[in-house]
Amino acid sequence: MMQRFSTVFVTAFACFFSGFFFLDNQTNSQDFHADRSLIVADIDRSPVDLVISPCGSWVVTVNQTSHSVSLVSLLDDRVLDEQPVGRRPVAIAQSDDGHWLLVSSRDSGELTRFDVENGTLKRSGHVHVGYLPYGVVLSADGGTAYAALSARDQIVAVDVDSGRVTDQIDTGRWPRYLALSPDGTRLAVGVSGDLGISMVDTVKRKLLWTERLASMNVGHLVFSPDGSEVYFPWMIYRRTPVTPSNIRMGWVLGSRIARIEAGDDPAWQALTLDPSGRAVADPHGIAWTPDATRIVVSASGTKELLVFRRQGLPFRDHAHHDLIDRALLADGDRFFRIPLGGRPMAVRSLQDNRHVVVANYLRNSLQIVDLQSRQVAREIPLGGPRVASLARRGEAIFYDATRSLDQWYSCHSCHYEGGTNAVTINTPTDGSSLTSKTVLPLFRLDRTGPWNWHGWQTDLPETIANSLTSTMQGPEPSQDDVQAMIAYFSELQPPPNPHQPSEPEIAAAVERGREIFHGSRAGCVSCHHGPELTDGQIHDVGTGSRMDRHSGYNTPSLRNVYHKTLLLHDGRARSLHEVLTGVHRPSNVAGTNNLSDADLADLIEYLRTL
Repeated sequence: MMQRFSTVFVTAFACFFSGFFFLDNQTNSQDFHADRSLIVADIDRSPVDLVISPCGSWVVTVNQTSHSVSLVSLLDDRVLDEQPVGRRPVAIAQSDDGHWLLVSSRDSGELTRFDVENGTLKRSGHVHVGYLPYGVVLSADGGTAYAALSARDQIVAVDVDSGRVTDQIDTGRWPRYLALSPDGTRLAVGVSGDLGISMVDTVKRKLLWTERLASMNVGHLVFSPDGSEVYFPWMIYRRTPVTPSNIRMGWVLGSRIARIEAGDDPAWQALTLDPSGRAVADPHGIAWTPDATRIVVSASGTKELLVFRRQGLPFRDHAHHDLIDRALLADGDRFFRIPLGGRPMAVRSLQDNRHVVVANYLRNSLQIVDLQSRQVAREIPLGGPRVASLARRGEAIFYDATRSLDQWYSCHSCHYEGGTNAVTINTPTDGSSLTSKTVLPLFRLDRTGPWNWHGWQTDLPETIANSLTSTMQGPEPSQDDVQAMIAYFSELQPPPNPHQPSEPEIAAAVERGREIFHGSRAGCVSCHHGPELTDGQIHDVGTGSRMDRHSGYNTPSLRNVYHKTLLLHDGRARSLHEVLTGVHRPSNVAGTNNLSDADLADLIEYLRTL
């Protein structure tokens, strides 16, 4: 029998308590039970986050693609209960006593409470916050929930008893994951759209600072045990051409852990994670062992855990060092890697200082990893199909960094969750060097040809194969691989646009903007039309560079254009206002008259709803 972590059996189900009243406590039981029937064995679960009970006897996972949460016993490795939640759940928080949980669901824009009672999950309330919530944390007394609204660039504070939003705090672009300091006075926010981290004073409910670290894809965050620093994994893009030598030197993309001071002066340092010849990609989850002697990080792109001894880690000022410290790499106790397979996401520590629990997205499982033996001790399946679908196989390729040269990065590294990123990338797919382009989303890719910014690629299988071999510098994919990725991209949907007007004044402005968009005053619809708001044609709109190999640009889709931090092919515009008043203004592109300030404001309101 495989070794179990220490747990006193008599305390096991003492952790299952009845819940308390939360938010509006109004759940449509008929709809709720109808949703329950959607949870069947052959749906991929894809867990992304988890919490462990205070006594260590159970885990609750957030299952992204089955839109559910699972209660799992660590005593006998069984799924005790599974309940539906909102669309595309992302994160989970737990009250200090373990009596109840709070789950954020991005696509349905809600926070849902579950009480843990006698081995079951009881849904006891919800609140709609909108705007694509990601991370969620709870104050120590359980009275306040903080949620990151990624589509509104804010943190909201929600009173748990009433369900009322009590504060909205601007944080910077694309807030995703959160961490609350041990004393509850500081809230760290990863703002990947601003390539950095923000710090919020939870007492005064105000933003203290935003520090830009050039950090793509900021993962989970944790405070140091004394609350003085925040640690988090991220990736850096170095803005050099994609060549084998630049990749191997760490000059294209690299992985880091940062630590930043939580006080008024956000001084920070970084630890490079990449060994030469066998890099690390897409670091995401992070956790301390309870005795604070080790830091554990999940690397989802390279399918592994990274384990560091905390003392003496060679953090350096800022991030401009290319490969992992040689002395750290040579010391097998200070740093080691544990292969997991799949796509490891959240990681949490058990109280024995020996085991961690990992949510593995692509394996549809929980993995209990033994840090002493450096292997997976047990794996608990959460449910899923016996054989992966074609689209699921394509998804696995999309997240797989071993498809790139020396496994430095995956497709996801640039196309975060299939979308865009906050940097311009200098890739060889446009046929020229030093002509960086913004990252085009991959949603419904089979319906948005031709492909890439210049539109010179008209065959989708060739386009995908070219990206894997040129941008990724990886091996030639098989025909089955390419067809699997096409199947995945055809199912890949953008998040719902939350900017749908409810106030009469804004709704009127949107309608006026619609008329401008479709009419002769702006002429936008001449290029941006059809289901994907693109004509699939190449146009010279006066924004080109002499260094471009190809002339003209492929009309980009305007779906979810509100969410982009960089606009136009080279990212020169940082807002819709800049697009419409700069070189791409309608009078330049369509030969119309300049828009008035009022018309411009109305057009922007309409564009935000697309």
